[in-house]
Amino acid sequence: MSYNPNPLYAAPEDWRAYSGVLSRRVFAFILDYVIVALLWIPAAVVLFFLSILTLGLGFLLYPALFVIVAGIYFGLTVGGSSQASLGMRAMGIAIVRVDGRPMDFLTAIVHLALFWILNSVLTPLILLAGLFTERSRLIHDLLVGTATIRTA
Repeated sequence: MSYNPNPLYAAPEDWRAYSGVLSRRVFAFILDYVIVALLWIPAAVVLFFLSILTLGLGFLLYPALFVIVAGIYFGLTVGGSSQASLGMRAMGIAIVRVDGRPMDFLTAIVHLALFWILNSVLTPLILLAGLFTERSRLIHDLLVGTATIRTA
């Protein structure tokens, strides 16, 4: 049986696709949030000038700006053709849907929102679930119908 690391296919059955995925996810998470924090800075500057143009109404978006930037970042990268954010690409992993369809923007946003909600409730138990489930899937992966695989 050959191992195909192309993330555009359905979740493979080969165990090598899931070897070491949990640790790679942790490092990808750290890299991605450094990238989101760096993207938040120019977004805050743009929102400042937009707020001046809207006579202060734009300032109401500042509390949600990090969530907006992270949502757009993950929606475009994970929901894009590579099915992986920049941190995931650096760690050699990607997210695939178990039904074989490619990830889209909305599925990527739902995946991210469920991760935040479950992580705020179940921390650190959300990572422990990956030790006991097939394909090292976390709870939000099970709910959305995704799996994280190795691409490298």
